[in-house]
Amino acid sequence: MRPGVLARVAQPADLDDLVHLCLEARKEAGTGAQLCTDDADRLRRQLGALVGVDGGMVLVGILDDQPAGLLLGRLVGPSLFQDGTSLALEGIYVLGTARRRGLGHALLAHAVSVAEQNGATEVYAAPLPGARGMQRFLARLGFAPAAAFRVAGTAALQRRLQQEAAPVAVRRPAPRGLEDLIARRRQARAARQPAEPEATTLGLRIDRSSVLRRPTATPGRGW
Repeated sequence: MRPGVLARVAQPADLDDLVHLCLEARKEAGTGAQLCTDDADRLRRQLGALVGVDGGMVLVGILDDQPAGLLLGRLVGPSLFQDGTSLALEGIYVLGTARRRGLGHALLAHAVSVAEQNGATEVYAAPLPGARGMQRFLARLGFAPAAAFRVAGTAALQRRLQQEAAPVAVRRPAPRGLEDLIARRRQARAARQPAEPEATTLGLRIDRSSVLRRPTATPGRGW
């Protein structure tokens, strides 16, 4: 480790300096709430909670006796989908004026030492989009792509889920062919046409065809 460079576990007295470093990282990254809140009091509570949580890791980097960097992480596992323990780096940042002095290496070396002591076999890091310097730093140290994260606002996601769950309009069937249309019209006309009544006289059924049919003249007799 270079002279004047130190990485150590953060103490309660370091919270104000850590809040300042987080806000500087937020301004530089330009990703807003994806990195951290801009409320100093809320950020102080969140950092304090990370210090107190089981497996939480908050390191402060000191350069020439001044806080100039931080590392936030958690020891994760074993879990339902993971047999071993791993170190998840949630954030690592060094002030622009303190870079290229070995402070980032010192912070990461301290974190890896703690991870090994706790049986962690892998270290995961999720650099923010646009943080090219951090991505190059991690790539030089052997970090390779493993997965991609996507983010969605809770309210926007809730609205989208409700839209996806809305009932789908039932599409009407396509019109049938011309032959089917003609057949249906014929059936409709037949249903509307009344049946022809049968003629009856004195209770006797008369065959209408026999009434209308003229009888044939009998030879020798007049009509």
